[in-house]
Amino acid sequence: MSLIAENLDILMFAALAAAILLGYPVVFTLAGLAVGFALLGAATGQMGLDGLRFLSQRVFAILTNQVLLAIPLFVTMGMLLERSRIAEELLEDMGRLFGGLRGGLGVSVTLVGMLLAASTGIVGATVVTMALIALPTMMRAGYGKPLASGVVISAGTLGQIIPPSTMLIILADVMSSGYQQAQYEMGRFSVDTISVGQVFAAALVPGLMLVGLYIAFVLVLAALKPEAAPAMRDSADPIDLKRTLMMLTPPLLLIVAVLGSILGGVATPTEAASVGAVGALMLAAARQGPLRRAWPIGLGGLAVIGLLVLSASFDLRVARQEIAPDDQMAILAAGVLTLVLVAAIGVALVRVARAGILTAVVDGTLTVTCMIFAMLIGASLFSLVFHELGGADRVEAFLGTLPGGEAAALFFVMAVIFVMGFFLDFVEISIIVLPLVIPTLLIMGIDPVWLAVMIAINLQTSFMTPPFGFSLFYLRGAAPREVRTLDIYKGAIPFVLLNVCGIGLVYLFPIIGTWLPGVLFP
Repeated sequence: MSLIAENLDILMFAALAAAILLGYPVVFTLAGLAVGFALLGAATGQMGLDGLRFLSQRVFAILTNQVLLAIPLFVTMGMLLERSRIAEELLEDMGRLFGGLRGGLGVSVTLVGMLLAASTGIVGATVVTMALIALPTMMRAGYGKPLASGVVISAGTLGQIIPPSTMLIILADVMSSGYQQAQYEMGRFSVDTISVGQVFAAALVPGLMLVGLYIAFVLVLAALKPEAAPAMRDSADPIDLKRTLMMLTPPLLLIVAVLGSILGGVATPTEAASVGAVGALMLAAARQGPLRRAWPIGLGGLAVIGLLVLSASFDLRVARQEIAPDDQMAILAAGVLTLVLVAAIGVALVRVARAGILTAVVDGTLTVTCMIFAMLIGASLFSLVFHELGGADRVEAFLGTLPGGEAAALFFVMAVIFVMGFFLDFVEISIIVLPLVIPTLLIMGIDPVWLAVMIAINLQTSFMTPPFGFSLFYLRGAAPREVRTLDIYKGAIPFVLLNVCGIGLVYLFPIIGTWLPGVLFP
């Protein structure tokens, strides 16, 4: 009995893994096991129930976290763009642009996945959309089923590593908390933090590096085996560059407005997410009906740009004793632009609602947001009880005694995350596993921003790893019947290995992940 009481933390984690693998809902599993093991720990004298009084503070901190408020806004932005068929039109135009090249259709799918990743960040919507549109086209062009499946899966998962990304927002919050905890344990009470902007900046170059690896793989395979990835069209097929540019410009402007405002320090992630949601609403509304009737929405888009320029150039705070004349004019102009924007948003909402898009977007956003926040609250309770049972001390002691020191501990943690990616979702790994290991790794002296990039690529890989990678399920549900599950698994394996190579490159050359945040956040 004493042996069981002394190892309740291990039993708690084992019970969690078993319950998840058996298919029990993660939220209820986290909360139920936490309550059960708290009572068991109190009965055996391993912990007191007084520690649970901090739970209300943790829940309040989660619900009022300004960083996490960006999640529903980015989800709304992505769903609006997905419902407005921007992805479909981008795939069609990019396919015509690169179709004459061997492997060009695969390149087109990857590039569109990159653009959608930077503008939507929703893996499920991207994979399903590409599976419905690009996968049949690639198969008609002569692509093998495994290669076509792998290209769609890898392109769809770019939404997790290329900002803005829900995964990166959660990871930034977990990293910031772990970094603060590590500094407290080292006796530093004037602590530094990790911002979402830093994690976004750190993930951008590695994300583009993965895009380059995917494209290089397709082109090399097409060069070695021309029949594996043939050209889609004859050289005589027309290419409408004007139409292609018109299709690329709106999402590119949205990407620049969102990412540029975050990386440039003009707006916080939550503010930038608001800009993205409004911009996506404008784009979705502009596509509903004739273009000549979209001029109010166009004015709203110009108003957004004008407000961003004014906020970057002038001090628009009105609660000041003295306001310079230039600032007064800017505040007046900002007020006028705000009224124009409000009117444009009203018009856009009406048009999107009439098209039947708004209800689906609101419902989807509510579902995803509730799922994420419920898991965060459940994981907070689980983590609290796990700490009270001494689990955090056991993890720290285990990692500290590994032969090889810092490198061995990092390799072990990355291997655990990789293996867990075969069975668990990135949210579950982020909020259950990472808080237990990140403080220990940071105490060893690992750079937090660099570590965040390594973990981000690893978590993105979890979407592609058989048998339970979420992108595999998304593709299986949307792929034609002739595409077997085995074809999907075969197609995913080369891209999983490419991601492992990406992790290795970031490990060997840390500047890949640290250069941009070092420039933007010195």
